[in-house]
Amino acid sequence: MKGLIIFLIILPILVFLIFRKRKSRQVNLPENFRDLLNEHVSFYRQLDDAGKLRFEERIKDFLSYVRIHGVHTQVNDVDKLLVAASAVIPTFGFDWHYHNLRDVLLYPDRFDRDFSLTSDERNVLGMVGTGPMQRMMILSRPALRQSFATENSPHHTGIHEFVHLLDKADGETDGIPTQLLSRQYTIPWIKYMSEEIEKIKAGNSDINIY
Repeated sequence: MKGLIIFLIILPILVFLIFRKRKSRQVNLPENFRDLLNEHVSFYRQLDDAGKLRFEERIKDFLSYVRIHGVHTQVNDVDKLLVAASAVIPTFGFDWHYHNLRDVLLYPDRFDRDFSLTSDERNVLGMVGTGPMQRMMILSRPALRQSFATENSPHHTGIHEFVHLLDKADGETDGIPTQLLSRQYTIPWIKYMSEEIEKIKAGNSDINIY
């Protein structure tokens, strides 16, 4: 019953997000955004000056067309930067626009497959929306934060879901990002990914098979 009540509360928000017209907007990052990135994002911290500038521009671009909302939780500047960083990191080697994403919802905890925060099956940390949730991503805010706090973590909630979104860009979630295969400069990345997948299957990688 509690799950139904929460769903009914969230439903008007979802309807608005699904049917509103998408458009890019001017993004003004907080004055201390570089300090926040240096503190929370090790990938950014290890880049040279030119790389950091490019990363910042990609962050701004992402936030110009994707909105980040808190569901029963407060979203702050760090959360927005961490979501954007999760999107930029797996595509940093090439230009990419997430045409299949409009909104990211941050939840205060784990949730179940029906997006409930009260059921006994709350074991989901992140999910790419389907059906009526198309063009949305749902993330556990604590899991997102913890992923960036734990360097070299074998499972990164934010990056993991954005890789799913990359895979889904051709309409199928099958592990093969078809739209990237036609781009010559992605071939080394695809080759490396294929080799790593074989290591995972053989049990010779510290990456979780999921």
